[in-house]
Amino acid sequence: MDYRDAAVPDILAAMEWNGGQRQRRIVVTGAAGMVGSHVADVLLARGDTVGAHPGFTLVDADVSMDLGLDGEIDAIMHLASPASPRHFESIPLEILRVGGVGILAMLDLAVRHDARFLFASSSEVYGDPHVHPQHEGYTGNVHLGGVRACYDESKRFGEAATNTYHRAEGLDTRIVRIFNTYGPRMRPDDGRVTSNFVQQALSGEPLTVYGDGLQTRSYCYVEDLARGIVALLDSDVTEPVNIGN
Repeated sequence: MDYRDAAVPDILAAMEWNGGQRQRRIVVTGAAGMVGSHVADVLLARGDTVGAHPGFTLVDADVSMDLGLDGEIDAIMHLASPASPRHFESIPLEILRVGGVGILAMLDLAVRHDARFLFASSSEVYGDPHVHPQHEGYTGNVHLGGVRACYDESKRFGEAATNTYHRAEGLDTRIVRIFNTYGPRMRPDDGRVTSNFVQQALSGEPLTVYGDGLQTRSYCYVEDLARGIVALLDSDVTEPVNIGN
């Protein structure tokens, strides 16, 4: 597979995996990113060897536009979105577009194909939480005027849109709230604490701790996260599900 720049929100992959009595077809947006590529690995591993796989097709497209996909689609996993803190200031409008227009386009595609839809949300929907650890019923504490709002609110809108399509269109939906993820294919300049610490340690530099150092994070290895996401896709759970440490 060609794992391209994870900052590009408009990559998707259509792939097939051995699902029971017949091969099923799934669309994964953001398949060139760290999480999306590992999800693709898990799906492809259900059948043949991962790599130059006959059931994998990489499509470079804008998820906010008509993708022009033909044939049956059994499921859509919408993972496309820049997620690095560095992107919140550099490409905020693009984050809003893929989080708003993009998810509506993918939901409409799912309705047309009567496909199961999984949305990759984030722990950022909890904002600066007053509850630790955060449970799925917590409504959060998001600052609408902050730099992170473009990402936080796009994920909150994505959940609202997914739930609305579930109610109004009868769409079969899943929502995963992803916490801090680390592992292979993470961008060195991602800007989050794991990659920052590794880069500084390798360079022999002091580790930078922001604030008072008392903040906590829920870390999850990317391969564990990918297996959890696919397990949620296969489940009957329609409520949001946290996947963290």
